Amino acid sequence: MTEPVLTFTERGIYCPAGDFYIDPWRPVSRALITHGHSDHARPGHGAYLATEAAAPVIRHRLGEITLDTIRFGERRQIGRATVSFHPAGHIPGSAQIRVEVGGEVWVASGDYKLAPDGLCETFEPVRCHAFITECTFGLPVFTWRPQHEIAAEINHWWATTAAEGRHCLLGAYSLGKAQRLMALLDPEIGPILTHGAVENTNAVLRAQGYALPDTHHVTPDLDVKAYPGALVIAPPSALGSTWARRFGRASTGMASGWMRMRGVRRRRGADRGFVLSDHADWPELHEAIRQTGAERIFATHGYTEIFARWLNTQGYQAEVVPTEFGGEEDAADSAEDAA
Repeated sequence: MTEPVLTFTERGIYCPAGDFYIDPWRPVSRALITHGHSDHARPGHGAYLATEAAAPVIRHRLGEITLDTIRFGERRQIGRATVSFHPAGHIPGSAQIRVEVGGEVWVASGDYKLAPDGLCETFEPVRCHAFITECTFGLPVFTWRPQHEIAAEINHWWATTAAEGRHCLLGAYSLGKAQRLMALLDPEIGPILTHGAVENTNAVLRAQGYALPDTHHVTPDLDVKAYPGALVIAPPSALGSTWARRFGRASTGMASGWMRMRGVRRRRGADRGFVLSDHADWPELHEAIRQTGAERIFATHGYTEIFARWLNTQGYQAEVVPTEFGGEEDAADSAEDAA
């Protein structure tokens, strides 16, 4: 029996032919990393491989690690496997990982979205025999509106609140979502302030050449009254904290795909919910799978059972693969992110 290109183990997705893991959740000797979110890029591995664009954030988050880089589209031989990284469109530097062994091609998607967002590299379809797909939002209810419409809603909320003499506090994950929001804001409305976790990430991405508007770091000695009508971007966990109280009677908002669900909006306690996700919605999941040409589909982290069952009715050979992905960037009650 031919050895599979990738297998699913207690440490993560493993390639026997190359003796490496993809986004492993337990320490391994060699890890190929799709992107810098902490449920995918974890500490403790012997050696790391990531895209040139993802590497600075991974180093920033993990500290002193042995990290090699690879360009998008570059092919590299690891043992008997040929690997290459291709844009996933999730956050800056994020990648799908293509693995070829003996002419058979598998792709591990990591996290992805198809719609261009004007900030990160746009998703690139990769033809393969088997596709390991996330399905964070793998239900028909999750269908995203065009980004420009959400941007208009956020800017209108900001302008209206600023005219009332109040600040806007907008909750967003500090890597990816926060910077995407900044690129959508109209800086003519007022100043943009940032929590330290967001500003530290901004500095890394700016140094790489990603275009972000001017922002002001909210330090302990910053006089927020000197920035009337500002929009403040912070991790969701900061919105109800002592840190946020300095802004007084502010209006609060959350930007997340989970805002599509009213119950989540209520639990978050925000005044406004903006449905904006860095993950594929229901139609995009289907389109991405179609573009791969794959017959075998492995559904991970998300509505896996429902999604795999639906794919099987459409003629695919779909299976559920339990993983330990998930946590901060795709869990509705996460303290740091709401996807």
